[in-house]
Amino acid sequence: MTDDLEQLGSLLSALPPAPEAWVAAAREIPKVGAELDALLRRAAADAELRSKLIEDLESALNEAGIAPTRWAVAEARARLSSF
Repeated sequence: MTDDLEQLGSLLSALPPAPEAWVAAAREIPKVGAELDALLRRAAADAELRSKLIEDLESALNEAGIAPTRWAVAEARARLSSF
Protein backbone atom coordinates (compact mmCIF):
# COMPACT_ATOMS: atom_id res chain seq x y z
CA MET A 1 0.00 0.00 0.00
CA THR A 2 2.77 2.46 0.90
CA ASP A 3 4.60 1.61 -2.33
CA ASP A 4 1.43 2.36 -4.29
CA LEU A 5 1.07 5.73 -2.58
CA GLU A 6 4.70 6.59 -3.19
CA GLN A 7 4.38 5.62 -6.84
CA LEU A 8 1.23 7.67 -7.17
CA GLY A 9 2.98 10.63 -5.53
CA SER A 10 5.88 10.31 -7.96
CA LEU A 11 3.57 10.17 -10.94
CA LEU A 12 1.58 13.18 -9.77
CA SER A 13 4.69 15.24 -9.12
CA ALA A 14 5.87 14.53 -12.66
CA LEU A 15 2.79 16.22 -14.11
CA PRO A 16 2.98 19.85 -15.16
CA PRO A 17 1.11 22.31 -12.96
CA ALA A 18 -2.52 22.95 -13.77
CA PRO A 19 -3.15 26.02 -15.92
CA GLU A 20 -3.80 29.10 -13.81
CA ALA A 21 -7.22 29.57 -15.42
CA TRP A 22 -8.24 26.10 -14.18
CA VAL A 23 -7.04 26.90 -10.68
CA ALA A 24 -8.90 30.22 -10.66
CA ALA A 25 -12.09 28.56 -11.93
CA ALA A 26 -11.86 25.85 -9.29
CA ARG A 27 -11.55 28.51 -6.59
CA GLU A 28 -14.77 30.15 -7.82
CA ILE A 29 -16.91 26.99 -7.70
CA PRO A 30 -17.86 27.17 -3.99
CA LYS A 31 -18.65 30.90 -4.22
CA VAL A 32 -20.77 30.51 -7.36
CA GLY A 33 -22.49 27.46 -5.87
CA ALA A 34 -23.51 29.51 -2.83
CA GLU A 35 -24.70 32.35 -5.05
CA LEU A 36 -26.76 29.88 -7.11
CA ASP A 37 -28.23 28.43 -3.90
CA ALA A 38 -29.34 31.89 -2.80
CA LEU A 39 -30.73 32.79 -6.22
CA LEU A 40 -32.69 29.56 -6.51
CA ARG A 41 -34.09 29.95 -2.98
CA ARG A 42 -35.40 33.34 -4.08
CA ALA A 43 -36.75 31.80 -7.30
CA ALA A 44 -38.63 29.15 -5.32
CA ALA A 45 -40.64 31.94 -3.70
CA ASP A 46 -40.79 34.32 -6.67
CA ALA A 47 -42.66 33.09 -9.76
CA GLU A 48 -41.47 36.04 -11.87
CA LEU A 49 -37.81 35.35 -11.09
CA ARG A 50 -38.32 31.64 -11.67
CA SER A 51 -39.89 32.39 -15.06
CA LYS A 52 -37.02 34.71 -15.98
CA LEU A 53 -34.48 32.02 -15.06
CA ILE A 54 -36.28 29.49 -17.23
CA GLU A 55 -36.79 31.84 -20.20
CA ASP A 56 -33.33 33.47 -20.34
CA LEU A 57 -31.02 31.85 -17.83
CA GLU A 58 -27.83 33.57 -18.93
CA SER A 59 -29.33 37.07 -18.67
CA ALA A 60 -30.95 36.26 -15.33
CA LEU A 61 -27.63 35.02 -13.95
CA ASN A 62 -25.90 38.17 -15.21
CA GLU A 63 -28.53 40.38 -13.57
CA ALA A 64 -28.00 38.48 -10.31
CA GLY A 65 -24.26 39.18 -10.50
CA ILE A 66 -23.33 35.61 -11.41
CA ALA A 67 -21.10 35.26 -14.46
CA PRO A 68 -22.87 32.88 -16.86
CA THR A 69 -19.92 30.56 -17.37
CA ARG A 70 -20.52 27.13 -18.85
CA TRP A 71 -20.29 25.57 -15.40
CA ALA A 72 -22.65 28.09 -13.77
CA VAL A 73 -25.23 27.74 -16.53
CA ALA A 74 -25.08 23.94 -16.49
CA GLU A 75 -25.29 23.86 -12.69
CA ALA A 76 -28.22 26.29 -12.65
CA ARG A 77 -30.04 24.26 -15.32
CA ALA A 78 -29.54 21.08 -13.33
CA ARG A 79 -30.84 22.71 -10.16
CA LEU A 80 -33.77 24.32 -11.99
CA SER A 81 -34.88 20.91 -13.26
CA SER A 82 -36.07 20.13 -9.74
CA PHE A 83 -38.59 23.03 -9.81
